[in-house]
Amino acid sequence: VLSGDPEVLGAPGAGRVFTDVLAARVCPRVASRVPDPGPLGELVSGIGVGELNQVEAPGKEIVIVPVRDAGEAVHRTVQLVADSVPRAIGVPSEQTQVVTVGHGGSAGTRALNAALKQRLNPGPGRFGGYDPGDRVAYAPVPGRTVTGTVLSADPEGLRLRCGDDELLVPRDRVEPALRHGWALTAHQAAGARWPAVVVVLPGDAAGGLSRPWVYTAFGRAERHLSVVHGVDQALARAVAEGVAPERTTRLRPLLEGLLAPEEP
Repeated sequence: VLSGDPEVLGAPGAGRVFTDVLAARVCPRVASRVPDPGPLGELVSGIGVGELNQVEAPGKEIVIVPVRDAGEAVHRTVQLVADSVPRAIGVPSEQTQVVTVGHGGSAGTRALNAALKQRLNPGPGRFGGYDPGDRVAYAPVPGRTVTGTVLSADPEGLRLRCGDDELLVPRDRVEPALRHGWALTAHQAAGARWPAVVVVLPGDAAGGLSRPWVYTAFGRAERHLSVVHGVDQALARAVAEGVAPERTTRLRPLLEGLLAPEEP
């Protein structure tokens, strides 16, 4: 049994297994997704069909924060996570996830994580760049990211708490597999949800937007979504027109050939 949402952003690497299985039409399919209730559900459902609707949000479920440049985007993001969302929405910083388009750039994950660490958990990074209490993103295998918090370090490696579990990142895996995790890309965030999400869209993010990207990023929020918005009309265009490019894989024709009913 495979379960997933075909509208969510595909994997950043090769392949698109879930989409190919659906497209091959060689096995039973059951549509079981029920849209989330309230303004967030209405917004995300509209994005899925190419419409960026103006949604009434009387409980501040959705807040748009206009910014002029990347520096202001970083400043307002830190302000939202550290102060505005906890105070106005009641969601603490540790339950608020930042999502942005890429790792590089003046408002990518690296810049945002540096600013958020300085505000939320300043320290010298004495464990290979990390301190107890740091939020981290760990990739145990390529294409899968889990988020957690640094607990401690010992000669074996870095110890994390991820949900209810504790795990050890071996010393030789810390540098290639671990990153600070206050801010993630939408690819890293896909499949997880948080009570509050801050989506950061500085001006230079316009070229990286597509309908699946917006659907995925906005859909990570359960109770509250803040959009740090500096892309003008590019957001609406991405939702209306920005279908992700088709990928050519061998899986779909293989499935169609192998699993199709035999001729009588």
